[in-house]
Amino acid sequence: MSRCRLTGLIHRLLPWGIVALLTACSPVGPDYQLPAMSLPRDWRNAEVQTHSADGRTVALWWGLFQDRQLSTLITEAITINPDLAIAETRIREARAQARLADADLQPSVDLGSSATNSRKSENIPSGGVEQNLFVLDFDAAWEVDIFGGSRRQSEAAAATVQATIEDYRDVLVSLTAEVAKNYIDLRAAQNRLRIARKNIELQNQTLQLTRDRFATGLGNALEVAQAQTQLALLQAQIPPLESSAAKSHHQLALLLARQVQDRNWLGEAPLPLPPLNLPLLLPSELTRQRPDIRSVERQLATANAEVGVATADLFPRFSLAALGGMQSTDLHQLITSGSRYWSLGPTIQWSLFDGGRRRATLAASEARLDRARHAYEKTVLNALVEVEDALVEFERENAARRQLQQAVLSSRTATKISQYQYTAGLNTFLNVLVAETTLAQAEDKLIQSEQRLSLAMIALYKALGGGWQQAGTAGEMTHPSRKISQTTVPAHP
Repeated sequence: MSRCRLTGLIHRLLPWGIVALLTACSPVGPDYQLPAMSLPRDWRNAEVQTHSADGRTVALWWGLFQDRQLSTLITEAITINPDLAIAETRIREARAQARLADADLQPSVDLGSSATNSRKSENIPSGGVEQNLFVLDFDAAWEVDIFGGSRRQSEAAAATVQATIEDYRDVLVSLTAEVAKNYIDLRAAQNRLRIARKNIELQNQTLQLTRDRFATGLGNALEVAQAQTQLALLQAQIPPLESSAAKSHHQLALLLARQVQDRNWLGEAPLPLPPLNLPLLLPSELTRQRPDIRSVERQLATANAEVGVATADLFPRFSLAALGGMQSTDLHQLITSGSRYWSLGPTIQWSLFDGGRRRATLAASEARLDRARHAYEKTVLNALVEVEDALVEFERENAARRQLQQAVLSSRTATKISQYQYTAGLNTFLNVLVAETTLAQAEDKLIQSEQRLSLAMIALYKALGGGWQQAGTAGEMTHPSRKISQTTVPAHP
């Protein structure tokens, strides 16, 4: 190769080398750093007996109820719930947007061809001539990401994808909790109905007894009226409880994408109760477990990258453009060396005055970054409060349940004694009526307490972020034949 041709080649390649060197520089804008937050070492209200939990225990927390039907319902909901399908479409959309952002980092190449026949006016120089023009060309363009605007945009899109995955997981957490809550409400209503019907049956017997005593002259009309009143009060409890059971059935059908017309597909069963020794995570593990925290953290990363995008717009834009091909007025000579043409070179574009538009865009992105940082901190603090509230509710309700259990035992003994004394003529019917009423109220309150205790446990594990891990096996999350890969986010403090 001659020295002249070598010098020409160097001159051609020199701009490309300079551009490649500049592109290797770090992008402008702040590099992402997770906000440091001081978390407590232990839970303040963990007075209930607890032990340290592993990730699997929290992931499958509903197994603590030891209710096979509940576990089956949750597994079914995870595979078919419509809200999960909607959340999955958001992930696919975000991933498509991320591919668009990545495409901006690559050059674009177009290929084209044309054939024209033209004639110039005779009233202009060289006019009146008709000619053909055949063109086969390609053009390439590449905006060189010297200041990192496109790289920051790609970074923001990737973080948005990760945030939508965490939103999907947050739907899973809410879904498992909602299925369990409505299942507990259904079983509580069924058990309260069973107790109410049993008490109605006993009250019917009591009413018949008072009528018999009145007929033989051993009783009076007041006792009959009191018994009738008590029976009516017990019967009045039935419609609201049936309504509550039906609504819980409907909600479970909705969560599992079933038709609401079938009200017997769950049957009846006892109210499942939680264990008294609850497995807990430490507060420091909360930010790694709760998808809503992980989502706002990724949104913070997105906002941080967008500041870099806005900062890069303050600097000039560098592009490389190439155009080449074949051009000839004779089709037979189009594919010859003499028909070649090309142009190659860098361009620079820099807005010198835009009325402050770019500066305003940067200021707006910085405000969004501050808002995202505050949202992250608020979400973490709110998660801590939710766990503490659930712990308090569980402990206090557990203490109340112990008292109600004792009250039911004592009330049953008192009822038996009063009935025996009344039959033997040693007691008035009023005392029997009071004892039976007290027993009915105590049994109903015990069921309600057990319901609140179970709901407190559900709220606790929802606050701990349990449930979304159930959808993942071998590093993948599965939903109706679609797979959503796990996402790794920066370690939380």
